[in-house]
Amino acid sequence: MSGVRASADLSGRVAIVTGAGARGDGIGNGRAAAILLAEAGAHVLAVDRKPDLAAATVDMISAEGGGAIAIGADVTVESDCEAMTQAALERWGRLDILVNNVGIGSSGTVVTEDVDRWERVMDVNLTSMVLASRHAIPAMISHSSGGAVVNISSISALRPRGMTAYSTSKGAIMALTSAMAVDHGADGVRVNCVAPGPVRTPLVGGDDMPPELAEARRRASVLRIEGNGWDVGAAVRFLCTDEARYITGHTLVVDGGVTLRGPSRATQAG
Repeated sequence: MSGVRASADLSGRVAIVTGAGARGDGIGNGRAAAILLAEAGAHVLAVDRKPDLAAATVDMISAEGGGAIAIGADVTVESDCEAMTQAALERWGRLDILVNNVGIGSSGTVVTEDVDRWERVMDVNLTSMVLASRHAIPAMISHSSGGAVVNISSISALRPRGMTAYSTSKGAIMALTSAMAVDHGADGVRVNCVAPGPVRTPLVGGDDMPPELAEARRRASVLRIEGNGWDVGAAVRFLCTDEARYITGHTLVVDGGVTLRGPSRATQAG
């Protein structure tokens, strides 16, 4: 039998996960990714604009015997992105993984959207990933000879639903992923994207979601199930492991088949 046997073990590797917090004990995409990366053996730097939310994620990881620290950072500020990279290097001496998971929504068209709001959506959803990657990728190359970047997009890029700024930013993330994969592949850095569908997270109502909306989201899936943050986190973990060693520049849609159906505004994406 020929070929390279890949591994899902991330022991000894170091990961930065942005947007790693969540309200209460809820499981958002970033928190799930941080926990699952730690379960696979990675040391995790959990980053959130609200440090107490990142600290709660670290508590969950520590309770299971994982290694993690929390840091407060605004990833739209380049100095904060540089500081979080340095924090990982100072603590663990290397950096192998970056999960770019921050985002805000906005409703409106190019006619009705407020320009300041448009720019804020682009800053948070897109430029933040550029700034974080700008500092993380050189660290990956110089300290660990490569690594993996996973950017979180949305099926709203593939199936717009009345949120033009949001959909545009998420589509740009897919293009950014492809460009980064080409730019840094020779350095051993793989760059991929996860596009979640309507997953249940604290950001979109969590346990307080109206039953009729939850049912509409469930029925939108060809599997007749509703996804959650763990589904997104599992996809992120896979793309960070050696099992995905030959995958780069790819967008992995995690939506239960929702994009196979016609558009529906009832199925708000995660």
